[in-house]
Amino acid sequence: MTNDLLGRHRAVLPDWLALYYEEPLEITHGEGRHVWDAQGNRYLDFFGGILTTMTAHALPEVTKAVSEQAGRIIHSSTLYLNRPMVELAERIAQLSGIPDARVFFTTSGTEANDTALLLATAYRRSNTILAMRNSYHGRSFSAVGITGNSGWSPTSLSPLQTLYVHGGVRTRGPFASLGDEAYIAACVEDLKDLLGHTRAPAALIAEPVQGVGGFTAPPDGLYAAFREVLHERGILWIADEVQTGWGRTGEHFWGWQAHGRNGPPDIMTFAKGIGNGMSIGGVVARSEIMNCLDSNSISTFGGTQITMAAGLANLNYLLEHDLQGNARRVGGLLIERLRAVAAHVPAVREVRGRGLMLGIEITKPGTDEADPQTAAAVQEAAREGGLLIGKGGGHNTSALRVAPPLSLNVAEAEEGAAILENALRSIT
Repeated sequence: MTNDLLGRHRAVLPDWLALYYEEPLEITHGEGRHVWDAQGNRYLDFFGGILTTMTAHALPEVTKAVSEQAGRIIHSSTLYLNRPMVELAERIAQLSGIPDARVFFTTSGTEANDTALLLATAYRRSNTILAMRNSYHGRSFSAVGITGNSGWSPTSLSPLQTLYVHGGVRTRGPFASLGDEAYIAACVEDLKDLLGHTRAPAALIAEPVQGVGGFTAPPDGLYAAFREVLHERGILWIADEVQTGWGRTGEHFWGWQAHGRNGPPDIMTFAKGIGNGMSIGGVVARSEIMNCLDSNSISTFGGTQITMAAGLANLNYLLEHDLQGNARRVGGLLIERLRAVAAHVPAVREVRGRGLMLGIEITKPGTDEADPQTAAAVQEAAREGGLLIGKGGGHNTSALRVAPPLSLNVAEAEEGAAILENALRSIT
């Protein structure tokens, strides 16, 4: 019984471990773009385990690779040579665009960002970090310390000095009324002013599209303009691609490529989708940065044979089936459909995003005031209609997050849009 499981959950797990829905859902199995709950109800999944089931549920190529690897060896640690880990690292290094790249595998995006911060601060011998307002980078002590979204930052204590920069939220804040070029110029001047009041930072860490923050993004080219300022001062650029990587945005394989006129980032982090549900995270950096640590280190569970086998099979499937192109095509249809619906729903302030990474911002009609209760009501109504979506927001916002597996087809996109239309109209 779900109620019995909920009681057991509450008895042994932390109160702060969030659950969706007034009546929380137990998902028992999935296939393709659909999942089923313990009562046998079928749902179209437009959130993919927080953007983690990237290709499809129960993808045969991935389950076969996991099963075959489990029959050989599951784990040996990084103290031994590991063929699947080397093979996946070679692929990711080549795809990253970072010259002379080295790859270190972790078990999550949080751990990847934690490692990137360690590398940057050690390389630059500075514990000052620049981060974006409204950002989210994980739940570890150091990652929480650089998170610019107060809803996900439970402590102000931190091993780092963090300074927050304008620019991650295009349609809010002091520069929102400006055109794109003027907006970028104003954010660059703000960055320069900030740098004039602090010791040299180690790095700027930024999500090309802010995930937990509600799928917000700056104009294309902002981080390229930032990079010119940073490079002059030797400050590193860390691109947090935990949610944006692997072609989800459709137009680019990595989110940073929308800002890439001055080359790739110095450090890039990834996680979530590459494992299609298996626990994989990682860091890519130039060799001089990755090799700057002067003490021993290992990863007990990062790069295990079974997760690497899953990652290789998943990456092969994604590339062979051009899921980036599919995200661009189907995502383009979906966002236009949702914008057409939203035009008749006063509570929708904005439908934004790219590829299959779309946000629907909910406010009190006629205002810019966030309305999390209404956003929750839409999420509940979507579930009743057979659709699972996420929530997010920050900067006094509330947003619904739409991020299906990248193999979503047009018929499923239309089905999901119709359910979302009914859910949004139910609040008017």
